[in-house]
Amino acid sequence: MVALLDSNDSMRAHRSHQLTFGLLWGSIAITLFSAKPMAVQAAKEKPNFVFILSEDNSKHYLRLYGAELGATPAIESLAREGLVFNHAFSNAPVCSVARTTLMTGILAPKAGFQYHRKHTPAHLPEGVQMWPSYLRDAGYYTTNNSKKDYNVVESEGVWDASSKKANWRNRPSKDTPFFHMQTFGVSHESSLHFARKSFQNNQPKTNLSEVTLAPYHPDTPTFRFTYARYFDRIKQMDSMVDKLIKQLDEDGLLENTFIFYFGDHGGVLPRGKGYLHETGLHIPLVVRIPEQWRTEIPLKIGSRVNGFVSFIDFGPTLLHLAGLNSPKVIDGSPFLGSAITKAALDHRDETFGYADRFDEKYEMCRSIRKGQFKYIRSFQPFYPDGLQNNYRYIMLAYEEWRSLFELGKLSEPQSAFFKTKPVEQLFDLSSDPHETVNLAGNQEYRAVLLSLRNRLNQKMNAIHDLSFYPENHMVKHALDDGIKFGQTHAEEIRLLQQTANLALLPFEQAEENIRRALNHVSPLVRYWAFTVCSSFGVKAKPLLKNAESRLNDPDPLVRVRAAEFLALISGQDPRPTFYQVLNENHGELVSLITLNAVVLFHDMKNGYPFDVSQLKDPDGRNEVKRRLDYLAGRLEQKK
Repeated sequence: MVALLDSNDSMRAHRSHQLTFGLLWGSIAITLFSAKPMAVQAAKEKPNFVFILSEDNSKHYLRLYGAELGATPAIESLAREGLVFNHAFSNAPVCSVARTTLMTGILAPKAGFQYHRKHTPAHLPEGVQMWPSYLRDAGYYTTNNSKKDYNVVESEGVWDASSKKANWRNRPSKDTPFFHMQTFGVSHESSLHFARKSFQNNQPKTNLSEVTLAPYHPDTPTFRFTYARYFDRIKQMDSMVDKLIKQLDEDGLLENTFIFYFGDHGGVLPRGKGYLHETGLHIPLVVRIPEQWRTEIPLKIGSRVNGFVSFIDFGPTLLHLAGLNSPKVIDGSPFLGSAITKAALDHRDETFGYADRFDEKYEMCRSIRKGQFKYIRSFQPFYPDGLQNNYRYIMLAYEEWRSLFELGKLSEPQSAFFKTKPVEQLFDLSSDPHETVNLAGNQEYRAVLLSLRNRLNQKMNAIHDLSFYPENHMVKHALDDGIKFGQTHAEEIRLLQQTANLALLPFEQAEENIRRALNHVSPLVRYWAFTVCSSFGVKAKPLLKNAESRLNDPDPLVRVRAAEFLALISGQDPRPTFYQVLNENHGELVSLITLNAVVLFHDMKNGYPFDVSQLKDPDGRNEVKRRLDYLAGRLEQKK
């Protein structure tokens, strides 16, 4: 296993253990064998499958999971004829990354599709396809209505039809088994992008006074209105689910069709979508078991399942139920089948989460939840969660929340969203479901912290996490086959991971290795060394001279990280470096990473307002344009 980065660990021992684990994992990966598929008879007797996805809602807003205002009678009827999964997770808290994880069964940082939205689509390994292709090859009619939002190049033969008109009713014959995927967008984030006049003209049906707010949200009319409107959308979504179920019933298909209802990732109320908290990852999942297959599923109909399942497991589950093997490259495993008992499911108690770029906002975070404990690792904790994201701040609740913070009118749990984060956070969800009490520094939980830290390091090492490369490097070198690239560059990735993990040591133990890393021949190591310096904050003051000497580094992003560190710790103006790097035109992604730092200092109290007119070519594209438009607008406001 990967060595724990405790005070008694040496970096040499850490490297040795990581190498051993990497070699062991490589051996396991080669010999990995998928679960034995269920036996099925003729093609016409194969079960049908329907996925019903509601956009942008975590389990926290459904009555099935304790939210009394979230009544969903249609979904609840599915639960009475099937199973409710208490612990289902999307792996990623945003659409494109979560959906690509779902449709490939592959962890995003392993293959290079972890950024939302994609700059360049990743390629799956040669011969590997999205898993509906394997159903289609086995005679299934596959349809999608209609959202895709993939971060990988879609392989040929995934869908027989994908459009707003796609439906199982168009299959060649009534004997043809089918897989239909239906997305309802009524609960999407955009549904909460309303104007102030809505307060008078479009009052929610949900009673505002009955709303219970999370403790990290301020209790204001805006937040109550936003919650109530969201509950209204949940009810509308349920009516759409009901209509689809009735269509299946009209066609006489219910008794041979597995129906999966779930959210495509967490909810959109502030601090949900885009973040690795439970409200970003923990989805509702209800599976209706058809009558013909209830004897094949050794679970009690109408019961709740406590075992953990994630998006990587959904594809293997359908393939297993259809009598097919999963490709070895898939990371998940089936959670329904004749040999999968309640006892077996109860042993599944772990899920892995990842968040990187969300539109124009960068930050690399990873999480492990095991049982009741949740561990979040922030690799750039000096970027607050509330750092500007244009699409997110269209929501009035987000804008008001930030304004109240700037006015000093929030409690500590409500203010945390806009402040620097700890490198590590540990939460006991049994007593702290809202994840507001960080136990990482509590000695009573030291063993838990080290165990989950170690497990996360193992996981990232095992998948050769490509986010240790800045996105510009990954896009340039890795996306033809990210999995193969990670395997062939495993040693380099381990070195970058070890450098990043210096932030977990006491500074006095890490300092010597940080100094070496700051002068390393690899700019990628230097990049992470300065990121570590900024993570340590004022403790890293002894390294300021090293940063001064790197303001002329040949690598533009090393310069950005050095300037960032100097500004955070000594107050040195970072703008000359930022203007220089942006005017050198190193490409869209280098500009976007630089602008992430620009916005941090631009928005800080007594920060460094950024003048877009200083740029030689201020007309950016896509996410770069979002940043430049925001900076120009904010600067005008400050004047």
